[in-house]
Amino acid sequence: MLIESFQNDKIKHVTKLLTDNRFRKKSKVFVVEGQQENERAVQYHFEPLEYFICENIFKGKTPDGKIHYVSDKVYEKIAYRGSSEGIIGIYNAKEVPLSSFAPKDNSTVIIVEGVEKPGNLGAILRSCEAFGIDALIVADGKTDFYNPNVIRSSVGCLFGMEVYQAENEETLEFLQKNKFNIYTTLMDERAEHLYKRDFTQRSAVLFGTEHSGLSDFWIGKGINTLIPMAGSIDSLNLSNAVAITCYESLKQKKG
Repeated sequence: MLIESFQNDKIKHVTKLLTDNRFRKKSKVFVVEGQQENERAVQYHFEPLEYFICENIFKGKTPDGKIHYVSDKVYEKIAYRGSSEGIIGIYNAKEVPLSSFAPKDNSTVIIVEGVEKPGNLGAILRSCEAFGIDALIVADGKTDFYNPNVIRSSVGCLFGMEVYQAENEETLEFLQKNKFNIYTTLMDERAEHLYKRDFTQRSAVLFGTEHSGLSDFWIGKGINTLIPMAGSIDSLNLSNAVAITCYESLKQKKG
């Protein structure tokens, strides 16, 4: 049966999942749009509940599972991307505690404290996945991992990453228990350059928000580190700073 009405209960449900963060978290499900993103979600063992497909747009292989076919206008209503591929999936969310992460001897972990912008978090996830970071920890986070804009800007990299959310205290305890070298990025000109850090050992690099940096909680909790710059500007966009750090970690491990 083709769904053609905006008033269909299933369409109302999808719309609410997209627009109401509290409802999405309470429902413990999330929305994935796009062929590549849905393929990655399945590849990394996220459980699909149902799909909404517009046959006039979708050109990929029909996925296994419960499928609802929708009209062009209805699909346009529930699609949240500017460009679209005609498929939206609904999946069960995963809640994995930080204590379940088993780091390797040379694991590199990126920690972002208080990140607020979904687009920033998605870009950070993309860099972490691309450069082989072992885990991303969002400390005292204000952004839902399953926000549609996180999934969109990460191009589905969220699904293949070890991603955790924890308070600052739990994060510090985990790092100390597992003997990580902790590198903070507090604004301090006396800090040593990033390339002097040894990423062949267990390493955790912490970043704060763009407007205020790391909170006072992290003062004295690690070795302060900075990214050397040649220009007159004294800071970088958060996602760019993380990307540079991720690349330095990979470069050292590749020798």
